[in-house]
Amino acid sequence: MDLSQAIECASALVFPGFLVDDAALSAERARNEDALSTLIAAWKGAPAGKEPCSFELIRSLADRNRDVCDRYGIEKLRDVSASTLARGLSNADLIHAVAVLQHKTDAQVTALAGPDARDLNVAWVDAPVSGLVVGIDIETTDRDPSRGYIINVGLEFMTVGPDAKPHDPFTAYFGLPQMYAEKGVPLADIHKIQWSDLEGKTPFREDKQAQAAILAALSAYPFMAHNAAFEDSWFMLHIDGYAEARKAGRVVPIDTRDICRRVDPETRILPHEQRPASLESWARRRGTLKAGESERHLGLDDVELMLATVQAEFAARNMLG
Repeated sequence: MDLSQAIECASALVFPGFLVDDAALSAERARNEDALSTLIAAWKGAPAGKEPCSFELIRSLADRNRDVCDRYGIEKLRDVSASTLARGLSNADLIHAVAVLQHKTDAQVTALAGPDARDLNVAWVDAPVSGLVVGIDIETTDRDPSRGYIINVGLEFMTVGPDAKPHDPFTAYFGLPQMYAEKGVPLADIHKIQWSDLEGKTPFREDKQAQAAILAALSAYPFMAHNAAFEDSWFMLHIDGYAEARKAGRVVPIDTRDICRRVDPETRILPHEQRPASLESWARRRGTLKAGESERHLGLDDVELMLATVQAEFAARNMLG
């Protein structure tokens, strides 16, 4: 799909309720997601002020697609590759994360890491890290942000340093369409969230106050997340103003999974099937998760585990100022 066709798709007046059979719903979903991929790539690649459309148009198309997926049956799409989920942060993002925590310029970090971030492991241990960050984790009903819902958010603040302690925790649940009272909450086998946790709660996309508060926190301080590309992709399509703030440089993601892969030498010698960079595996090696314990896969619990583990890793590598 070319850009003009994508804009036409996003701008069209479509009422998913009129799409009554699976074939029509499946075709509409495929068309929407093709348009979303095209529009997001074009919007990100355009200079500020020269974007082909507003990001609000892209978010509204994602909202419409979510409704289509609900009507089609999200359970039928589990084996379809996510189209709006980024595979990782860019090299520029990874370099900027080091620069922010080491209070350097991106150019200084690039001189050590290379523009392709190949030697970012060298850059991470070149100078002490410090500063206030916000750790955040979300639980969702799908991998793809244009198909599922954010149903749980946990966040907490921490000043990286020798005596760091997380503080000011926040957690909240958000609702789902009523049809999931009977269907059950998708991915409950992972996050264990049940309908009783969500019943009567406002859906995240409708909770403008929660969106604004989270965006304010993420704009005030760099945010840490384990596989931050996941949160970043979801926030692009679920928080009003996030994409715009991100592009303007007011939001700085820091991927603790990438920190683990770069800094912890064990990730390069442990078997791939052990998933050495997963939060659970990493936390066990750093002693922040005891033998027999498991990662909770619930927002605030995972934030606290992540912050404790990255702090332990920084301490183990003598990276704290």
